Amino acid sequence: MTLHLVRHGRPLVVPGVPASAWDLDPAAYDDVWALRASGRLPGRAAWLTSPEPKAVQTAQLLTDAEVGVLPDLREHERGGEWVEDFAGAVRRAFERPDEPAVDGWEPLAACRDRVVPAVRRLLEVHGQEDVVLVGHGTAWTVVVADLTARPPDLDRWSGLGMPDVITVDR
Repeated sequence: MTLHLVRHGRPLVVPGVPASAWDLDPAAYDDVWALRASGRLPGRAAWLTSPEPKAVQTAQLLTDAEVGVLPDLREHERGGEWVEDFAGAVRRAFERPDEPAVDGWEPLAACRDRVVPAVRRLLEVHGQEDVVLVGHGTAWTVVVADLTARPPDLDRWSGLGMPDVITVDR
């Protein structure tokens, strides 16, 4: 069984609106279709997605299969304020996971405590079946760290494309 963690396609950024409400940028559809055609995702799998619009829309472009929506797969919750040094803020979140890295952000530990158990439950339910989860880079970084018993790989996080996929063999 392989777990495929897909980061959503490039969103249509709307300053002042929380990222959790952003749609997929229509200009990014070709990138999502290219991932679909790449052979990097299984032909048969259980598909689930974060409830965030950009993730749901990415999943819908990636497969004709039924896609479940699981609220616990949502991204690290962040307010709608624009953060100039976003990468630095995310790195601070990983360095001090019990504290908000920016006012209005949830502590990263809260994201981890929501997403990791949800993914572990899905892996139990789907046993030997391949699973594709469509969601978010920060959430997937904490999931991979947990499943591999390694520290979060922030270089991998910063190198993730939109869309992109991380595979974890189980």
